[in-house]
Amino acid sequence: MNLTFLALTVLVAISGCCYSSSVPSFILPFTDCVQSRGKDGFYRGAIDVTESGTRCMNWTEVAGFKERYPGKGIGEHNHCRNPDGRIRPWCFFRNHRGRVDWGYCDCKQGSVRLQGGRSKLDGRVEVYLGGVWGPVCSDDWGDEDAAVVCRQLGKGISGRARAVSLFRPGTAKFHWRAVHCQGEEPDLLQCPKTTWNGGECSLAAAVTCTQQQVATLPIRLVGGQSGSEGTVEVFHAGQWGSICDDQWDDSDAEVVCRQLGLSGVARAWGQAHFGKGSGRVWLDEVRCTGNELTLEQCPKSAWGEHNCLHAEDAGVSCSPLTDGSVRLVGGTGSHEGRLEVFYRGQWGTVCDDGWTDSNTQVVCRQLGLDITPVPRFGVGSGPILLDDVSCTGKEPSLLLCNRREWLRHDCTHHEDVNIACSPEQRIHYGVPVRLVGGESPSEGRVELYLSGQWGTVCDDGWTDRDAEVVCRQLGYSGVAKARVMGYFGEGTGPIHVDNVKCGGEERSLADCIKQAPGTHNCRHSEDAGVICNYGESQPNPVNSICGLRLIHTRQRRIIGGENSLRGGWPWQAAIRLRGSRGDGRLVCGATLIDSCWVLTSAHCFKRYGNSTKQYKVRVGDYHSLVPEEYEEEYGVDQILLHPSYRSHSNDHDLALVRLSPGAVGQMPGECVSFSRHVLPACLPMRKERVLKQASNCHITGWGDTGRSYSKTLQQAPLSVLPRRHCQQHFHSAFTSRMLCAGSAQSERRVDSCRGDSGGPLVCERPGGGWVVYGVTSWGHACRTQQSPGVYTKVSAFSSWIRKVIERDEKKR
Repeated sequence: MNLTFLALTVLVAISGCCYSSSVPSFILPFTDCVQSRGKDGFYRGAIDVTESGTRCMNWTEVAGFKERYPGKGIGEHNHCRNPDGRIRPWCFFRNHRGRVDWGYCDCKQGSVRLQGGRSKLDGRVEVYLGGVWGPVCSDDWGDEDAAVVCRQLGKGISGRARAVSLFRPGTAKFHWRAVHCQGEEPDLLQCPKTTWNGGECSLAAAVTCTQQQVATLPIRLVGGQSGSEGTVEVFHAGQWGSICDDQWDDSDAEVVCRQLGLSGVARAWGQAHFGKGSGRVWLDEVRCTGNELTLEQCPKSAWGEHNCLHAEDAGVSCSPLTDGSVRLVGGTGSHEGRLEVFYRGQWGTVCDDGWTDSNTQVVCRQLGLDITPVPRFGVGSGPILLDDVSCTGKEPSLLLCNRREWLRHDCTHHEDVNIACSPEQRIHYGVPVRLVGGESPSEGRVELYLSGQWGTVCDDGWTDRDAEVVCRQLGYSGVAKARVMGYFGEGTGPIHVDNVKCGGEERSLADCIKQAPGTHNCRHSEDAGVICNYGESQPNPVNSICGLRLIHTRQRRIIGGENSLRGGWPWQAAIRLRGSRGDGRLVCGATLIDSCWVLTSAHCFKRYGNSTKQYKVRVGDYHSLVPEEYEEEYGVDQILLHPSYRSHSNDHDLALVRLSPGAVGQMPGECVSFSRHVLPACLPMRKERVLKQASNCHITGWGDTGRSYSKTLQQAPLSVLPRRHCQQHFHSAFTSRMLCAGSAQSERRVDSCRGDSGGPLVCERPGGGWVVYGVTSWGHACRTQQSPGVYTKVSAFSSWIRKVIERDEKKR
């Protein structure tokens, strides 16, 4: 049967609703920070901390920077900004050497969440600062402050201030003694505050938020066996369409269920679990936190922008709460509090007559937790549902214990049962840990085995100390290094833990977990990784050898090509902008052919000119956003376009770039120091016949992967084709100084994209050694056109290249 459930309009005054508080309310309010990217990206907030936890410098401490970006929010302050259109706001800071550096900002800084309430919009206020969640003391707490908190939770929400008692107040990590908002500020960071300086605070700030009536995006569930499950469809431009399951998870499902007015347990389904849709795919990359009231409030792609088929349609199931479901309310988290049981559509308390540790053990087991000593968590307000409960301790559910009938009791709410389970859910010393996606067994993405599933660790606060504990647990004794931002690829299972805090001496990662497993605000793009036995000595190759690369037998496929492996293409270089043009933006790929020279395309310098001050060259890079051990940046001394190149033509499309001695930020000296991960490619002989010599050819770069520009270096195999293939497509525009290359199989069509212009086409020469036979030039359309790509034939220019390098060597 194909049942459809449709909700077209309203959500009204949900503050009194009965959503379970088993998952803490968390809101990431600074969507303007997270979404501030590209040339239109702009951010006006007050975040002033980098992702590494370092305080930002005042912008005016960097001479001339304010004048370069007038009207971009740069001034006499240290708040993060995005004046040059990077992927998100950033700031300058001083690194451990005291030098000026830059880093992306922690967009979670100043986020708020509500804990211990009866709904997602009710509870004790906690603020995220410096990687730690902490409450706010209720001194001078008023409705003006509550209004700002509720504004962070979503548009159209009003708030009422409350104060609640704290369980174990001496252990709470307060951030502020008092907040003094006017009520119109966009977030708490903008309000004047009194910093916490110690002392006592028995009452914490709390709020109750109310959503005013709003019109919502039309949404329905199709194809399920009941009205509470099915493929999610949204109505746009007069047409129903589905949602792609990229990044679709239980947080998104929770918002859908809430919007449809369906309570209970929300679960996300992918891969067209409830059947394939037939209309448009309207949305992709939906990224709800789980606290939004409607799907409209979630970050997502533009309408109709996706790379999906209906086989990837997203679905949800909204399983209603059943009688006997339990929760803990009023504590510091979902692991402790006043015991409440669900019965006939409402939550109620349990009387403590005859209550024993065996009963507590059953409740904790039902919640998947361990037992801990019992404090008090306040007085309940609903019905008292159960009394005289008697368990043996072995039951899986409270309903299987001996008890009175529902609602039969002789108690008051002062006798409500209070329970504290261990927050370390299913965590113990023996929890399995593994490393996945690395190039050796001693490195990779960190995964834990919990609740019958392997899952990842979020990189919030992930440091070398955490890596040290992981490596020790796995039996490695060498230096340990942390890696973040999905460095070893994105996981596919659950994200088990977040905000890991190791001191470095712990026996296992389980000793460092400070919050309940499954509680996080992350995506798999933030999966944490480690490198154990980091920097173990390996012989460096002789400087005069070219075309050597590390041997990898394992390959990981992606759209149209493959993720390369770290160090796999040691001659790969990147030409990037510096200074007022936008520090760090990728301009073109390049090939290292000598310790001081890289080879690229002449057309790379058409847009920004050929002034050496505009550019820098990065070598040894793999993950473009993560600083790495072999990565260095160099200034540019010379840009030599081939003398016969003309900007209106694609012929003679070749350029040589000479690097400045000494890496950026280091003392002048030699140019590039060769290592296992930084080596030159070989040049072809003059008039070498590529078709006769070349085999096993690849193109590499950080180009378009079909959804976005890649963070990690990409590779794609292709073949050098006979000239007639390109002559048929391009006629006289294809000259004898060009190579024709692509995939002979239409189903494996690959080519180079904008980010790869100037990058290498290398082939393995018989007898060993990799040769740069081509430089990406023109004719490429990122997998959409059925034509081969055109590459500048390097062998036609070998004499010119060698003369330039030899002339330079004589001057050194």
